[in-house]
Amino acid sequence: MIAKLTGKKVVGAKQTAKAIKSGQAKIVYIAEDAEAKVTAPILELCKQNNVEVVFVETMKKLGMLCGIDVGAATACILSE
Repeated sequence: MIAKLTGKKVVGAKQTAKAIKSGQAKIVYIAEDAEAKVTAPILELCKQNNVEVVFVETMKKLGMLCGIDVGAATACILSE
């Protein structure tokens, strides 16, 4: 597992969706324990835009990977 997500990133479902729609998202991370109503639209956007998805076990772990003290449902690495 990665120690921390490196590069330019955004955290949260709204910011992740915005990045995917604008074509800036390179890899999207989704917490497996996040609510489906939050993650399902993100997954659909990833499929439509051919963006790689990586699942992380928990929201807490994804938050830690992003360097924040709270859980995160989604996050993404932005294209340079």
